[in-house]
Amino acid sequence: MKKTGPKFRTLKTPAIASGAILAFGFGVNAYAQSPNPQSDPVVDALIQKGILSQAEATKIESEIAARQSNSVNQATMPSSKFKIADTIKSMQLFGDVRFRYEYRGADNLPGASPSTFYRERFRYAFRAGIRGDLFDDFNYGLRLETATNPRSPWSTFGNNTTAGAVTPSDKAQSGIGVGQLYLGWHPTDWYEMTIGRMPMPLYVTPMVWDSDINPEGAFEKFKYKVGDVDLFADFGQFDYQDPGSANQVPSGDTFILAWQVGAAAKINSVLSVKAAPVLYNYTGHGTSGGLNSNYTGEGNPAGANPNFGGGAAFNQNGINDLLVLEAPVEFNFDLPQTPLGKLHARLFGDFAYNLDGDKRAEAAATTAGLPHTYKNDVKAYQVGFGIGSAGPVYGPTQGLVYGSTSKKHTWELRTYWQHIEQYSLDVNLIDSDFFEGRANLEGIYTSFAYSFTDSIIGTLRYGHADRINNNLGTGGNNLDLPGLNPIRNYNLVQMDITWRF
Repeated sequence: MKKTGPKFRTLKTPAIASGAILAFGFGVNAYAQSPNPQSDPVVDALIQKGILSQAEATKIESEIAARQSNSVNQATMPSSKFKIADTIKSMQLFGDVRFRYEYRGADNLPGASPSTFYRERFRYAFRAGIRGDLFDDFNYGLRLETATNPRSPWSTFGNNTTAGAVTPSDKAQSGIGVGQLYLGWHPTDWYEMTIGRMPMPLYVTPMVWDSDINPEGAFEKFKYKVGDVDLFADFGQFDYQDPGSANQVPSGDTFILAWQVGAAAKINSVLSVKAAPVLYNYTGHGTSGGLNSNYTGEGNPAGANPNFGGGAAFNQNGINDLLVLEAPVEFNFDLPQTPLGKLHARLFGDFAYNLDGDKRAEAAATTAGLPHTYKNDVKAYQVGFGIGSAGPVYGPTQGLVYGSTSKKHTWELRTYWQHIEQYSLDVNLIDSDFFEGRANLEGIYTSFAYSFTDSIIGTLRYGHADRINNNLGTGGNNLDLPGLNPIRNYNLVQMDITWRF
């Protein structure tokens, strides 16, 4: 009978033997009990049979020792102490980093001082936050952002704001503020509410509300679906000013109340429409910052800055006699195939009328000593057109031009004509870019945005406006061009690069 050797003789090559020993030694810890792995009988036997050389055996033993050491270290390594609360269902990090070149220029009346004003600057803005769902039908959000101006998160390169300091890269302007902090509740499909400092919950346009404003207070929404029509009713109670007095809430605070009803309907595979009129009224007029005085919007003929200590005749902030009805609407077209691919087009507009505008005009004329009362200057409107790549979400302040969405190689073009009369709107809320946060101006806005990647967007914007009523000032308070009132004409150019995450 032919004798056979030990079973390990079936290992024909040193490489196979090496792999077998590594697996055996690491998997079952063959010689972990021995302080000297070179005395392992398996390795000695392989050397004696000529299957392994001494050098190969030494290399294998070193690898096994290293693997055993790593295994021991991993077993004894303490676990992470970071833990998310069990009440948090989901969490998303979101935000953006933006860089901008900007030009603003305006002309004042001939002979006024200054007669013209322009500024060019490089700017940056940062916003970052977390949002998500909690269990039991709650949601939350927190966002931090640069600057403390409610209508602008932008800071300016090289802007020295430290008193008496002239230093490069001054950080005094680069503070971080709480932009959003809110808690929501949606117990059913037809009702939701939010409290805190929240993203704009109403369906509105930047003609009435600057897109950077995050109102504080409470909001309730009711929804109901009938076929292809979505009906909704929105109610907002936004705290406008807390004067810091001993009066009790809410009697001591100034509130702006919003009452909105609307509908969104899918007409067919191409066309959908949305409309939602909203009424605004105010409780109280505040006690500081000129809110409790009659708004006039007039410039100071003596040349003094009307926005800083200009006196009652030049009040830029008063919220007296405001009962504003706004009616935004949009028509959306999903174009299935064009030479540029699938596109989305929008016709949109907004109309606002101050139902107490005649009283606001009378108060302004009396306070400022105007020779005439312009009771008809009480309306505002916007009409525009947009077109872009299909897929991204578009809206009055949503889309690539607003940086709210991005997808590689998508683009959007948007333009509108805007007209805001002197006594039509609350000038403390309107867009501070187009056109300088002022009333009694009309003009054109146009913008184009292209998404280079899924997160990088390039945007170009241009605006031009002229005065509507040459017998009135251009009311409003904006620190970008603080000394000009009235503005005869206005130009704005912005070039942005945005990283969105």
